[in-house]
Amino acid sequence: MTGRVAGRARQDGRAARAGRVSRVSRLNRAATEVSALLAIAQRDVIKLLRDRLRLAVNLAFPVLLIAGLGGLLQATVGKVTGLSTITLSFTGVLPAALFQSAAAGMISIVEDRENDFSRELFVAPVSRPALLAGKITGESAVAVSQGVLIVGFAVAIGVRMSAWQLLGLAGTGLACCLLGAAFGLATIAALPNQRSAMQIFQFLIIPQYVLGGVLVPLTHAPRLLADIAWLLPMRYCVELTRATFYAGLPGYHRVVAVGAGADLAVIAALTAALLAVGGALFSYRERVR
Repeated sequence: MTGRVAGRARQDGRAARAGRVSRVSRLNRAATEVSALLAIAQRDVIKLLRDRLRLAVNLAFPVLLIAGLGGLLQATVGKVTGLSTITLSFTGVLPAALFQSAAAGMISIVEDRENDFSRELFVAPVSRPALLAGKITGESAVAVSQGVLIVGFAVAIGVRMSAWQLLGLAGTGLACCLLGAAFGLATIAALPNQRSAMQIFQFLIIPQYVLGGVLVPLTHAPRLLADIAWLLPMRYCVELTRATFYAGLPGYHRVVAVGAGADLAVIAALTAALLAVGGALFSYRERVR
């Protein structure tokens, strides 16, 4: 009896030690994944700081749209909506710029693939989802930094916003970045080289600026145009941002077609679907190279 009890105690001790080792192993694995994610994200941020031309172009375009076209539309769109078209343009251009910046940044995946940098990453002892998450995190951080500058410019030219509106812009901006990065990943993963990516990407982005309600709300647009607009991912980013910014204000129903809840649900579903498709396509292309 005593020997049996002692044997059971030894087994319990070995099981406890094995459990502790397993937990330590999982923690070390998680730490490695997080470290790799942050390293890849840091690389993208450093690349932006060194590429001043890209930073200048990405800021110049939104500034021209907000200050230039926003002011010109006051005589037409401003009369219909009764709102400041500069503020209206700001709430459309900001989410569009975040979406475009995060999506365009994912093109560097193709460059990394052509330079065999991605292959070097995939032999590292980290999972592919962690590597792609690091890329998405880095490009989202790049987009957010540009968004902060756009918000600063808008405030400088007279766009007024409360602390709650600013907080709402932060939350919706993050959603726009994630959807843009997921859209970019799914698009880029299906293309063979960087040249094709650059050509096709512009073809996919420019129509979304025109039909996504970036400068002019589509609440009273023709039925066919409105139906086409709902097929564009950027449209939901613009709608969500405006629904959050104008919540509780008199002009809410003149610039928002559905509501923040529906827009957020669609953005979440699109982001998850595009990430799954893009991740699967990218992993497949890396395996068959």
